[in-house]
Amino acid sequence: MADLVKELISGVVDSVLKEILKKTTGRATTKRKKSKTRGASTTAAARKPASTARKTATTRKPARKQVSKRRTAAGRSRQRRS
Repeated sequence: MADLVKELISGVVDSVLKEILKKTTGRATTKRKKSKTRGASTTAAARKPASTARKTATTRKPARKQVSKRRTAAGRSRQRRS
């Protein structure tokens, strides 16, 4: 009887450990990259002649309206954990 209980408990513990380890593996946090600032000599405005750079600045399209992005269930739980 004691062996049966011991076997049952060890089986439950093994399955729980496998479940925990299965969920945590392969999920690496994403690293944010810093935006690099470029020198004035490498920008597009510096490479173009002065006359064409002025034309593009006046005929700019208006900025698009931002659309709110809905969080997924996974995203919400990830936010709760951190």
